[in-house]
Amino acid sequence: MRRNGIIVIFLTTLVLLVSVYSYAHYYEPKTISITCNQIKNKNIPKGFQGVKIVQFSDTHLGPNFTHEQLMKLVDQINRLKPDIVVFTGDLIDNFAEYGSQRKEAQPILGQIHANLGKYAVFGNHDRGGGGSFLFKGFMEEAGFTVLVNQIDKITVANGDQITIAGLDDFLLGKPKVRDTLHQLKPKDFNLLLVHEPDIVDEALEYPIDLQISGHSHGGQVQLPFGKPIISTSLGKKYMEGLYSLEGKNKNLQLYVNRGIGTTRAKVRFLCKPELSVFLLQQTDDGLKSKSICS
Repeated sequence: MRRNGIIVIFLTTLVLLVSVYSYAHYYEPKTISITCNQIKNKNIPKGFQGVKIVQFSDTHLGPNFTHEQLMKLVDQINRLKPDIVVFTGDLIDNFAEYGSQRKEAQPILGQIHANLGKYAVFGNHDRGGGGSFLFKGFMEEAGFTVLVNQIDKITVANGDQITIAGLDDFLLGKPKVRDTLHQLKPKDFNLLLVHEPDIVDEALEYPIDLQISGHSHGGQVQLPFGKPIISTSLGKKYMEGLYSLEGKNKNLQLYVNRGIGTTRAKVRFLCKPELSVFLLQQTDDGLKSKSICS
């Protein structure tokens, strides 16, 4: 009887482990969740009331994220009807190994529609493997404006504007924080794109309203009721989701996206790939019944 009990425990454990691995390897990495966020801020101009921003990040195109998956992702983005699309780094897992496949991926990214513009910043994987010489031109040909220590103005029909800033990657690039962010004016609504979330502690010195980042993958693998078990440099303190922080000039909201793809290991557990949606609101007028993700 005791031997039979041990066999039952062994088989049950084996089935459980196989089930968890199969789920983490085959199912969850392909199941994209959509996270909806209302960004309420008095600095948002009236012309931007209800403007929708969609963020995607960390696709890591390669063996673990195919062109077919990219096409499905683009379709999901377009169905959200974004006004602005932002990509926060790590497009290709290894530029050196991706080769001619880049030509196939580019027109797929070009199919993303956003009437107020598409913006991108470098991630560490975009700087490695020769990506420094390829990423910017690649994304520009797909219709993205790549911000490398630069700011831009997004303008709507009535002339209202918001400011969008982008910093170079902090691990392999040459970010110029002060030179870039000192140009921001406290009275404006200022959006910052930067791959690594933990640099927000430095960004708090400047008048930034919303920082959008990726990089952490949310840990990629999480334990039930626990913290992510995998962390990465400059993606340890702020791992995923929305944070409200007190800045020197104004309060700052940070959003950390869990990313779309995987790196190192093709597994995700309790940490689904994510598209982030942000609905800009100066007030609640006219938006109370509007679905953010419709």
